[in-house]
Amino acid sequence: MEELTEYDENDAVDGDAPKGANGKHKDKDSHVSRFTASFQDFLLKPELLRAIQECGFEHPSEVQQECLPQAILGTDVLCQAKSGMGKTAVFVLAVLQQLDLSSKETAPQALVLGHTRELAFQIAAEFIRFKKYMPEVKVQTFYGGVPIAEHEKLLAENPHIVVGTPGRILELANKTKKGTKTPFLNLKHIKMFVLDECDKILGRMDMRKDIQQIFVKTPVQKQVMMFSATISQDLRPTCKKFMYNPLDIFVSDGTIILHGLTQYYLKLPEIQKTKRLVDLLDVLEFNQVIVFVSSPPRARELNKILNDCNFPSECMHSQMPAQQRTEVYKKVKDTKCRVVVATNLAARGVDIEKTNVVVNYDFPENSDTYLHRVGRAGRFGTKGLCISFVAQGNQKDEEVLQEVQKRFAIEIPELPDSIDTSVYMSA
Repeated sequence: MEELTEYDENDAVDGDAPKGANGKHKDKDSHVSRFTASFQDFLLKPELLRAIQECGFEHPSEVQQECLPQAILGTDVLCQAKSGMGKTAVFVLAVLQQLDLSSKETAPQALVLGHTRELAFQIAAEFIRFKKYMPEVKVQTFYGGVPIAEHEKLLAENPHIVVGTPGRILELANKTKKGTKTPFLNLKHIKMFVLDECDKILGRMDMRKDIQQIFVKTPVQKQVMMFSATISQDLRPTCKKFMYNPLDIFVSDGTIILHGLTQYYLKLPEIQKTKRLVDLLDVLEFNQVIVFVSSPPRARELNKILNDCNFPSECMHSQMPAQQRTEVYKKVKDTKCRVVVATNLAARGVDIEKTNVVVNYDFPENSDTYLHRVGRAGRFGTKGLCISFVAQGNQKDEEVLQEVQKRFAIEIPELPDSIDTSVYMSA
């Protein structure tokens, strides 16, 4: 499987992290009230409530009901919940609620980290969306592939919230202004430290080393929040080393149910995949579709074939130049492109809201990846369709298919000759 980001640091050895905010402890088996009827019950700032209303959100999702009340009080949060259930809004609203806009301090108050440029870009867009009536709040995004001089200029604007990828954030935090010992990115006044897709960041030792170096540059007393759809039992203790008595919100250790998502598989020879994909794109109705493949070369080749077949698709993978990746992402987000061929780069965190069909052209390597991929469709309770190609004679594909069915307690049927549009197209 290809890597999604470019890191070549040596492996790090974990150490106990400093303790953070003095939040309440919530054991994962304890209960949080689920009777919240609206966002007004959270006593959010009027400016935030107005923005939420304009976005069309009337009632908080389950994960928002459970996390937001404690998050806005400064409690450390470790949250695992299915893709599409509004985890990003939890930390975006919590950060905006807690910003001290009367402070004369010019250093950032919040640091939010994601594992890819696309995720960082998307997180920043969510902050901008919800701060619509808080124009004084400054948000800036930092990731590799952009000249560092440009980022130094952005930091001179004294953003309240910094969003970025670990490598570039560490570089800015280590680099000092000419003739001084002052870093371009001063992390000494960070009050909120957020990791999105935390398992992807902390699960790799090279990324974890970057995070550790960034973390120790921030104050001991701060709020730490981490989010993902998949956090293994082995990784949870590592996450908690960065936290103090976190509120633990996890998907039940039992069955994960993918509500609203219709799933099929199709067993076929490798050589027939492309023809069958073209046939499906001809007959399916969709708003947007993501076709997942296993590597950048396969993504480029399949994208070329689809364009030659008069399907104007776009390609997203980790080997593209940063500017091109950002341009493609914006085009897809603005619904100027309806077909996307992507590697796992687009499987985590990247929210293409109109996507209602996912095709696993190459079957994912494990059930975690399957969950993240199919989570691109049917987000936030809407309908979605996932069709997975299983290569004949590929034992690994067969094994992962069985793993997926067992984990999600579902028997995925073979693809029928026709699919009722109403099962995957919302009215």
